[in-house]
Formats: sequence, C-alpha cells, structure tokens
Amino acid sequence: MTITCVIMAGGKGERFWPKSRTNLPKQFLNISGNKSMIQQSIARLEKLVDISQIFIVTNELYAELIKAQIPHLPLANIIIEPVGRNTAPCIGLASIIIEERFPDSTMIVIPSDHIIENEEGFIQILETAVEVAQDNSNLVTLGIQPTYPETGYGYIESSDQFELINQLSVHKVSKFVEKPNLETAQSYLESGNFFWNSGIFVWKVETIRSYIKDLMPEMHDILETMKTVFESKDRDAIIRSEFIKMPDQSIDYGIMEKVSNIYVIPCVFGWDDVGSWTALERINELDENGNVIKGNILNLDTKRCIIESNGKLIATLGIEDLIIVDTEDVTLICTKDKAQEVKLLLKELRMQKLEKYL
Repeated sequence: MTITCVIMAGGKGERFWPKSRTNLPKQFLNISGNKSMIQQSIARLEKLVDISQIFIVTNELYAELIKAQIPHLPLANIIIEPVGRNTAPCIGLASIIIEERFPDSTMIVIPSDHIIENEEGFIQILETAVEVAQDNSNLVTLGIQPTYPETGYGYIESSDQFELINQLSVHKVSKFVEKPNLETAQSYLESGNFFWNSGIFVWKVETIRSYIKDLMPEMHDILETMKTVFESKDRDAIIRSEFIKMPDQSIDYGIMEKVSNIYVIPCVFGWDDVGSWTALERINELDENGNVIKGNILNLDTKRCIIESNGKLIATLGIEDLIIVDTEDVTLICTKDKAQEVKLLLKELRMQKLEKYL
C-alpha cells in the first residue's frame, strides 16, 4: 500500500498581517521554532513517507519560496494553481496528478500552516486513518478535541457509532457544522461529541475521484480534460485555462457534507492552526502579566498583550489586551477581540489602492 501526502500551501494568511504578506505568507514564516511552518510540515510527513510521495499545491507566487525552503522536494511534486479556487479544486488537481503517478495510493491532505506538538502521536493517528480509508470507500477526517469555545473554526459532530482501531476511537460523522457563535461553541464544548474541523483528510485516490465525479460533475469534467493533455507540450497552458473554470468551492461543502460513510478520529496532539495573532498566546510562554513579548520591548503595567518588534524599541505603559506588531513598513495596533477581523484592514488597503502594504 502506497501513501501519498498533499500539502495545501496556497493561502495568504491574511489574519496574520502585517507579518504575513502577499510575497511571504504565514506558511513560510518561522512562527514557532527555527523552521518555517511548511518546513515543519514536510519534516513531520517524512516520518511517514518518502519525500518523493509528498506533493505541495500552491500558486505561482510561492513556487520559488518552496524551492528555496524545501530544496530536496522533487520539482515535479510542486503543483501550481493558476488562481485560488478553494480546497475542492486544489484537491481535485492534486488527485489527478497523483492518480497518474501513484494510482492505487491512499492520499493524506493537510494544510501547510498547522502546529503539531506531539508528532509521534500525529503519525500514529494518520496510520490508523489510512487503515480506515482502505475499507468500503471511506472518507476519514481528524477532529481536534476542543479545549475552549472557539468561534473561528468549523466543527464536526460525531455519532455514537464507533469502533476501536489501534486503541483509537473511530466515530461515524453525524454532520459538519459552520463556525458557531460563542453560546453555540460553548454548548459544543460541553457536549463532548463535537470536534474542531482540522481540515486534514485521508482517502484513497480512486475514492475521492469517484465522489468528485458523482457530486461535483462540473469539476470532474474539467479534471478529465486536464488528464487528456498530460503528455502534451501545451500541458501547462491548457491546465491553466481549464483550472480557471473551476467552481470556487470547499471540499467540505462539495463532498464531505453530502456523503454518509465519513469517519472522524478524535485527536489530542497539541494542534493549532495559528489562524490569528491570538494563537501566539497558546503556543508561547506568557510572562508574569500574561503577555507574549518578542523583540525589543520595554513594557510597564502592561497586561495580556501580544507585542512583536522588528528591531525598533516598542515601549508600552498601562495597556491591556492589545496586539502590537511592528514590521519594516507597517505597525498594527488592535484589540485582541478584533484579531479575527484583521482582514478588514487589508480590504481597506485595497480600496485605498495601498497594495504595497499587502
């Protein structure tokens, strides 16, 4: 049995602005440790498979970054999306390329910008997920055991139907639910059978291709057209022109929410998607006043703040619950409760034609 891995690395990490920028998004930054997030993802997966079986889907802007940060990745394993079209087209494009090279493989799909502390436990769970995906065209996802009422994640509700495989509980999925309000998120936390949607999926290549054909026929037809030109000298140009026709749709909405044989493995392995600046409070040690401090900082009577300097001295006095991030050309100051809304600033920059700061 062959295992292949697909790392989705086309995102812009906009909620991590101004450190995450168009030309250097979050997945290429050293957020935790001395490696970038995508380098950590590669190193993690190399504990399971050879580098030749790892593929990265990204856009043209980031191809050179990938070559520079992961020089041992075969160039043929960098899959270029001409435009961003959400996770379903991303996965669809990867599936036909893997189908050509590893037709009978089981495919692990994972975002490029997650932190996972217990890597050994993570690999063991992936191995079990691969085992479950071998049976009856199953689709498998990893659900993160929630530790607080997060409103920025989608959730997965598990049913009471489960079996124990390799000492792990594998539950039938009852349903996927959208990002909840705080009250609903609290009820999910208390229920015990709702899990954060990690965006990590496992399935056989032939299985996901079959579901795309049945449930996303428009996308299936485009993928089939792409397959006919794999040996053509115009391959890249034709794939580009066809990909632009793809529907802008998530794999959750296009496939996962519509089929019955989906299984979720509840996980606890120190996971964080570092979705916004407040994630730094979860992955770093806090000082005696609950602050996350990085760089040249002088703080007095400063509590529960996230402050990062690019070299310039940042001095604070008598502030609470703020995010202050200084880069070479931008300084962000916002309240922590607005961390999920940083993208509104980027929208305003575009409206004011200040794209140089994006």
